[in-house]
Amino acid sequence: MPEYKITVATGTSEYSGTNNYVYVTLIGEKGETEKTLLDNPGLDFCRGAVDDYKVSSPVPLGQVLLVRLEKKRYWVEDNWFCRYVVVQPPGGTAPLTFPCYRWLVGDVFVELREGTAKRLCDDSLPLLLSHRKKELEERQKVYRWQAWAPGIPQCVAAESEKDLPQDARFDNEKRSDFEGSLHYASPLSPRLLELSLKKLAIVFGKSWSDLDDFRRIFWKLRSPTAEYVMEHWREDWFFGYQFLNGSNPRMIKRCQTLPKNFPVEGGMVQASLGPRKTLAKEMKAGNIYLVDYAVMDGIPANVIRGRQQHLAAPLCLLYAHPDQGLIPVAIQLGQTAGLDCPVFLPSDPPLAWLLAKIWVRHAEFQIFQVLSHLLRTHLVVEVFCVATLRQLPAVHPIYKLLAPHLRYTLEINCRGRTQLISADGIFKRVVSTGGAGLLILAQREYKVLTYESLQPIKDFQQRGVNQLRDYFYKEDSLMLWDAIHSFVSGMVDLYYSSDKEVHKDTELQAWIQGLSSELKTRKELSTLLSVVIFTCSAQHAATNNGQFDWCAWVPNTPCTMRRPPPTCKDSITMDTIMETLPDISQSCVQMAITWHLGRAQPNAIPLGQYTEQYFSELPAQELIKGFRQELHDIEDTIVKRNQGLEPQYLYLCPSRVENSITI
Repeated sequence: MPEYKITVATGTSEYSGTNNYVYVTLIGEKGETEKTLLDNPGLDFCRGAVDDYKVSSPVPLGQVLLVRLEKKRYWVEDNWFCRYVVVQPPGGTAPLTFPCYRWLVGDVFVELREGTAKRLCDDSLPLLLSHRKKELEERQKVYRWQAWAPGIPQCVAAESEKDLPQDARFDNEKRSDFEGSLHYASPLSPRLLELSLKKLAIVFGKSWSDLDDFRRIFWKLRSPTAEYVMEHWREDWFFGYQFLNGSNPRMIKRCQTLPKNFPVEGGMVQASLGPRKTLAKEMKAGNIYLVDYAVMDGIPANVIRGRQQHLAAPLCLLYAHPDQGLIPVAIQLGQTAGLDCPVFLPSDPPLAWLLAKIWVRHAEFQIFQVLSHLLRTHLVVEVFCVATLRQLPAVHPIYKLLAPHLRYTLEINCRGRTQLISADGIFKRVVSTGGAGLLILAQREYKVLTYESLQPIKDFQQRGVNQLRDYFYKEDSLMLWDAIHSFVSGMVDLYYSSDKEVHKDTELQAWIQGLSSELKTRKELSTLLSVVIFTCSAQHAATNNGQFDWCAWVPNTPCTMRRPPPTCKDSITMDTIMETLPDISQSCVQMAITWHLGRAQPNAIPLGQYTEQYFSELPAQELIKGFRQELHDIEDTIVKRNQGLEPQYLYLCPSRVENSITI
């Protein structure tokens, strides 16, 4: 009677093990074994355990095609996370690995395919074809589309994270850490109250009296970059630097012609350009840049605790100075020029120029949080996540490639919709675009969002920024894009030998349906997959990971403004600025929530580190190994460049970039 050796690996996170009954059935070309209880002396299926068993078959099975695992309750329900099953056939045949990486919840069974990636055309046996079909039918019942709001990307149908299947949920450690840090950052948290008071008798809601008062909350949560911001935020060169390497480094564009609604004349900025230079010459030389917040024009501002908040849609003109770096030379705080919307200049009274820059930084907060971060990473990636789960079986090579990069995205987005941007979420409480404004802003951006803007090479070319110096975000993005694209292209070429095979893959075409017309070539597929992986790893890290650094010193990037933009340069006093900036309560929440969202995750999986081994074939594993080496080389390059640099730009170090959007 043939005897098979079975190795079963249980998950390593908390509560992955089970004391329930677990059965196995091996299904082969020529028959199947009887359902066999897996039971060794002592405890089975403990957290992190790798248990060996023997299963007998009445007849030779031939090639083992499927492993059926079945869990039955013993006294109480105890969910189980299985990592993989290895089957060693008799006769010294090479062992077969069957990846699982799934929770078994309740009295259920799962059927696992051997780990070699297979497209639909690679399967011919009715059993395997039926397995693919049933798997997708089951997933399509569980993962359904929903329109959370009109005019933005569709999302998974779930009212909250509790409606998601266990396979899409945080593991226990991640959940505990997330909820613990969110409690720390909650507006009602005792720790936040302590943070805001700092042994001072301050009543929430009271305004600050001086900019130095913000130091009262800047004492416990801090970082080297945040402290650098606190010391240098008023300086023009640092204001310009943040357009290149802050949390929103995608807005700046080369200015070849001044917008008609921005009446800046050469004489107005001559002092900033220097002798023998003119605005026209510098514009022609590619040294003049523009940041235009037209998308903000007319967005309704929030009302917080009964008080109207305010927004602006600035235009900011910058000059790439040969010695001083990128510096602002003119700011207009609205899209309609006029006597009540003047152009602010560095030569204006210092407080007027400072307040104009603060208004630009306030617009930056809205844009990077709602558009660069939420819409262009979280919501875009969720579309691919749901499509992947609905249309690609686990054995498909593209599913195997994408799965590690979609980990936890559905839960973090569900939590974002219920806790951050909902009608009573944190944005509504403290952010000037909270409420209706947030959605209108996202809808406007989604209408004009282009596929090319998600590809760094084309994005930088279209914005005309390739000659900007010290644009570390650009340098690091291009290195990571090249590494990702090279890796993905290798994977695509491994499983698709021609463009025709891409076009004829009906599962792949179903996956892209609704996102694009169709995929016709390997190049198109490689680019699209690279966009997905780059967006959920590098692009998310660039916009998310530094938000505490840039926002902790609240005057540098205020979440809301309590007075309207100034219409006169000469009437601005320090009282005007303090009455405009967020109050004590709003400032505390801004500092705490950006710490919660931007901090390094304790259980993060860095880019290219695939803890779940979906690919069992050697060529795919070699490509992964090469990808990791390239990322290691990029890490060395970035670290060396940052030696002696202040402030440092390390957000795109591969070791600090997560594989997926988890926060």
